[in-house]
Amino acid sequence: MNRFVAAERALRAAAPDALLDATRAALTEQYGAQDVELFLADYGLSVLQPVSVPPHALEPVPVPVHNSPAGRAFGSQRPYCEDGRDGRARLHLPVSVRGDRLGVLSVTLPGGEAVRRFEAELADLADVLGREMLVAERDTDLYLRARRKDRLTLAAEMQWQLLPGRSCSRPEYELGAQLEPAYAIFGDNFDWSATADRLMLYVTNGMGEGIEASLLTNLAINALRNARRAGISIADQAALADQAVYAHYRGRCYLSVLMFDFDLATGRAGVVDAGSPRLLRLRDGTVEHVTFDAQLPLGMFEETDYVVQDFQVRPGDRLVFVSDGVHAGASPKGEVYGDAALARAIHSTRLLPAAEVPRAILRELTGHRGKPVPDDDALVVCLDWHGRPAGT
Repeated sequence: MNRFVAAERALRAAAPDALLDATRAALTEQYGAQDVELFLADYGLSVLQPVSVPPHALEPVPVPVHNSPAGRAFGSQRPYCEDGRDGRARLHLPVSVRGDRLGVLSVTLPGGEAVRRFEAELADLADVLGREMLVAERDTDLYLRARRKDRLTLAAEMQWQLLPGRSCSRPEYELGAQLEPAYAIFGDNFDWSATADRLMLYVTNGMGEGIEASLLTNLAINALRNARRAGISIADQAALADQAVYAHYRGRCYLSVLMFDFDLATGRAGVVDAGSPRLLRLRDGTVEHVTFDAQLPLGMFEETDYVVQDFQVRPGDRLVFVSDGVHAGASPKGEVYGDAALARAIHSTRLLPAAEVPRAILRELTGHRGKPVPDDDALVVCLDWHGRPAGT
């Protein structure tokens, strides 16, 4: 049995709460690793949190996503080697699953020769670790607890558990999204789901605050998912979710949603615009606000009919979706952030990958707002469209 297969089997056989111990033992035995640490990105994407801090750990505290070797691997999604003064080398490996960036596996090896020899295999094992960790989360809270540098509010706990992930990638597209304030979000949300031929994407902006806003969003998102999983069109998904929300709240509370159903082969999409989330498109270096015929938010009135509009996306397009907490964010002087500032932020982040764009735009918004904690939820979703590769 070769070393990679032996290490992979050890990870797959590990108990849910013992993945790191199994990884450390396998890499020590098979690759001569002298230290192994696992860091997970926190909810705010500002630091990488250590899953555990054993006595021999080299990094006993969280490390920043910016300006750190581990953060460099996380941001670039490529292995990064850090040379040590004692001749050893520390290899930082991104831990991701289908483009969803989870964290970084840091492995200390005897020297540069070991890095050159083992880097490719260790990168593959970091991917195996990511997949096993997602499966393990069904049975342990260890990794969810490790991701938080502060305590989540109950509303935020409910919202993060509702999300599909924060990024994903396929040959046809790349997606990235982020919510703010990460530890106290309550109403905004996003959801996506793909098949071999289609991508469905929802961007939602729920009204209210705290638990009430989170409950409203949970009801609406699960109603949309229930209809989607029954194979129903997005117009009927919207109508059924509208009925579910109205039946419970009788028009007292409602939820705005922007829904897309993309054909992966052609880039044609059906759109239902039911509220306040906005779309801006970066195409050929120019940012423009894309508008659709506005329809009623979900749950405002009984038995609303929704109409699907056509939309065409082209390879190279970048679509940025924002909630009203972004475009209506105000400075200390009361100046609204607005589409002009948002367009500049989108243009300034044009060279970043889709997964990095939401965090970068929210940093720009924080500077405009003049305070770290917003008064309203803020949501940014970025979709880079590549189109289906020829011959597939």
